[in-house]
Amino acid sequence: GNSLPRLAARLAAGEPITIVAIGSSSTFGAGASSPAASYPSRLAVELGALFPGRSIRVVNRGVNGEEAHQMVARFDTEVIGEKPDLVLWQVGTNALLRDHPLAPAGLLIRDGVRALKAAGADVVLVDPQFAPKVIAKPDVEKLVDMIAASAKEGNVGVFHRFAVMRHWREAQNIGFETFVSPDELHMNDWSYACIAKLFAGSIADAVSRASLTAKAVAAPRP
Repeated sequence: GNSLPRLAARLAAGEPITIVAIGSSSTFGAGASSPAASYPSRLAVELGALFPGRSIRVVNRGVNGEEAHQMVARFDTEVIGEKPDLVLWQVGTNALLRDHPLAPAGLLIRDGVRALKAAGADVVLVDPQFAPKVIAKPDVEKLVDMIAASAKEGNVGVFHRFAVMRHWREAQNIGFETFVSPDELHMNDWSYACIAKLFAGSIADAVSRASLTAKAVAAPRP
């Protein structure tokens, strides 16, 4: 729902784009048949199709098992060091799965968003996957709401992965076996590809909104 002004400006100027995806196993690509099937890899392909001829690099900084404090500790070297135009931050799931208190993660997310924005990057948060082992946790809705609140406070976007996957299961009646790995936690090639396609479309829409806003602001008064 938010525009991506830095990304829009870079695209409008014909400059190369760097996107960093940071997170845990579902960013790294656990459950995928190969690194090329992870969502960041598929996102690069989808963005290439939407913005043909443009230089768009998507860097995968997912690490299996990490929680928010470990991700934030890597920001300077592995995220900000890449000089990203856009950061996609998937966070919170492992704290939920380990029954850790969510409030400390919420504070870290808010601090992390501020740090990323201070470095000049656009930011989009990614909420948890709708998978059996995730939805079995009583605080899952609390986590989803916490991420949305953090995004609103920081004036950044959210990719609502939880709602998308929930729609597959509850509205479209697609079985979990189609979009979740046999471990009942991680995504698979099908769902990574679908999420990447939806994410790319959302990014393109946000860039378009930012461009229209910039033109409206720059337009001379009659």
